Amino acid sequence: MAPAPHGGRLVQIAQIEASPEKTKELSENLKVVISNETRVAIFNISNGILSPLSGFMSFNDYENVLDSMRLSDDTPWTIPLLLHVPEDFKAGTGDEITLVNQADGSPTAVVSFEESFSISKREYAKKVFGTEDEAHPGVAKIYSMSSKVVSGSIRAVSKFPLNATFERFTLTPKETRILFQEKGWKDIIAFQTRNAPHIGHEYVQKTALAFADGIFINPVLGKKKQGDFKDEAILSAYQALVSNYYPKNSVVLSVLHYEMQYAGPREAIMHAIMRKNFGCTHIAIGRDHAGVGNYYGPYAAHEIFKEFPDLGITALFFREFFYCNKCMGIANEKICPHPESERLTFSGTKLRKMFLSGERPPKEFMRPEVSEVILKMKDAFVE
Repeated sequence: MAPAPHGGRLVQIAQIEASPEKTKELSENLKVVISNETRVAIFNISNGILSPLSGFMSFNDYENVLDSMRLSDDTPWTIPLLLHVPEDFKAGTGDEITLVNQADGSPTAVVSFEESFSISKREYAKKVFGTEDEAHPGVAKIYSMSSKVVSGSIRAVSKFPLNATFERFTLTPKETRILFQEKGWKDIIAFQTRNAPHIGHEYVQKTALAFADGIFINPVLGKKKQGDFKDEAILSAYQALVSNYYPKNSVVLSVLHYEMQYAGPREAIMHAIMRKNFGCTHIAIGRDHAGVGNYYGPYAAHEIFKEFPDLGITALFFREFFYCNKCMGIANEKICPHPESERLTFSGTKLRKMFLSGERPPKEFMRPEVSEVILKMKDAFVE
């Protein structure tokens, strides 16, 4: 049976038709131009992916999340969700704010203003990312933002697809919960990824699947750091893997529109919360989950779950898989006694170099059908 949505309710916000009359009405409100990242967050709030949030955080919730990793009502939550506005922005109680798309000026949502406040970007960086180093992409991002933020509930959103190319693979929590029920799945493993799948990923998924009714493979699509796989490469690679190497009806493949924060342990909790809202009972957490560089310990994302016994979704922890020449197969450090000299590790950096040089990775590293999809792409990586 699917777990209850996080916080006890699945948020669903009404959609408005962007008719000429409605557009004129919205144009009379205060306006804030929003980035695509904020537009994606609005999509995720309105469809319940970020339940129980129904808008942008209040000061009390913000402080609680920074200091206690919980909302002010004690619900687990680890990364603030803020609406940044220009420093000179002014609004009063009862005002409505129309959020307009940076790309074309179209109205995206209406927010009922509650309060505005300023944040310390250095405090945010230190507490959320564990570092103030601007080389960290999440830190650089928050430093680039305005210090002034606005809180308020989202009253309505315009109907908009985030990306028509991936619309067929974009399922909402309401849809996945119905789908899991129709399939008769009770134990559902979520797998978060921002990469094309190598053999190590496949073994994590199949090890988890051996103890469950189905697996929900939920790749992140959206802005990523340099060197990451592009969205098209990730989705096409997973289609190749699932169609060739998974039993029929054992997998649901759906994308998550989301900008990675690279917040390591804190982000692992957010990934679990979102998949709980989709209806998953478990989530696979591997090595350096949501990490970047050497900012977090390789298994820091495992340890943080001890602080959330009330999370409502069970984490399954996996050590790093590798190919062992001595074992003649895939293993990890929990079951393989052999030295590193016998191990072929599934290095993302090594993979990228192979693909950029037109080299096909060995079958011990990646399924040939998956490699073929990526090799056929002219440009599979973010530059």
